[in-house]
Amino acid sequence: MKLLMFNTHEFWFRTFKNSLNEDNDEDIEKTVENSLVIFIHIEENDIERKERLVKKATDNITWLAKKTGRKRVVLHSFAHLSDSKSESTGAQDIFLALQEKLISRGLDTTMTPFGYLNEFRIQVLGDSLAKVWKSL
Repeated sequence: MKLLMFNTHEFWFRTFKNSLNEDNDEDIEKTVENSLVIFIHIEENDIERKERLVKKATDNITWLAKKTGRKRVVLHSFAHLSDSKSESTGAQDIFLALQEKLISRGLDTTMTPFGYLNEFRIQVLGDSLAKVWKSL
């Protein structure tokens, strides 16, 4: 699992195309302000390590939220951080488990629609903790 975490003023996205089910495209547009935006890549071997990875990712995101004073988190599937890619069903299960864990820790957590290609705009703060990379 790879995490690219951004401390943002604003994150805007709009669905472009459902890459998993082309017969089920939805038009969704949303803006989230003052949040951590987490680009997540699930690798092929991550499915078998789901429980441990969800805990480690939760710990990392929660740590960054405390350090930056953020209460909002956006999880975004971004399958461009590694050559290794998992199958979509297992990856989606990890995303849902991570979202549930973050909510249980008191973070207002949303997820961009899984399996969609999206347009997005992101305004990232300039400080050193505004851009954090983790390989779990």
